[in-house]
Amino acid sequence: MKIRPEEITSIIKKQIAGFDAKAEVDEVGEVIQIGDGIARVYGLENVMAMELVQFPGEIYGMTLNLEEDNVGIAVFGDFTKIKEGDIVKRTKRIVEVPVGDALLGRVVNPLGQPLDGKGPIKTDTYAPAEMKAPGVIYRQPVQEPLQTGLMSIDAMIPIGRGQRELIIGDRQTGKTAIAIDTMINQKDSGVICIYVAIGQKGSTVARVVKILEDHGALGHCIIVSSTAEETAPIQYLAPFAGAAMG
Repeated sequence: MKIRPEEITSIIKKQIAGFDAKAEVDEVGEVIQIGDGIARVYGLENVMAMELVQFPGEIYGMTLNLEEDNVGIAVFGDFTKIKEGDIVKRTKRIVEVPVGDALLGRVVNPLGQPLDGKGPIKTDTYAPAEMKAPGVIYRQPVQEPLQTGLMSIDAMIPIGRGQRELIIGDRQTGKTAIAIDTMINQKDSGVICIYVAIGQKGSTVARVVKILEDHGALGHCIIVSSTAEETAPIQYLAPFAGAAMG
């Protein structure tokens, strides 16, 4: 078989013309210490405060202490799977959660990742997990009642939309039952309810979801779950995530 130089030249030219050189540069650091949900990382010189970083195994964390020679990171996940020498990547994004109607009827963790097996959250809108709340002057005044569905409460202690109300009581006195009944009663009122479960058992959260489903009320609710099995940093993030989604 005779090799023709012009054929080889044409092939090389085609390959050069179709060559697409894409170089990705990631700023990475190295874990130098890990324990109790906190990792010390060296090498992330340009990392931002409250930035989301990624550990091996799809474990995320949030930067807190920006010191001269290392960074303190709160680990959102099983920190026992992280070891010294692991590579940590920047995401160049402040910790944020998805927001919008796509969250209605879903059970998510404090990072906005789905826990209900219904697929990913399809939204392009995100909000920082920690943000400054609008001042009192810019808020709409409390002028419309919020019916809880419990006659004794609605008659004696009327609650308004936008009002904060604390439910205090000993264990097994019905605090969660009041909240769930109120959420069910908003089914046709247009009120969106966000239930943030912090430090509860997974079975308790599943029971709340089942009750809301049985009464047809899950469609206007968002459940943010951080169970007792999870680490303290992810539980710390839960109320901020719920407020940001709201």
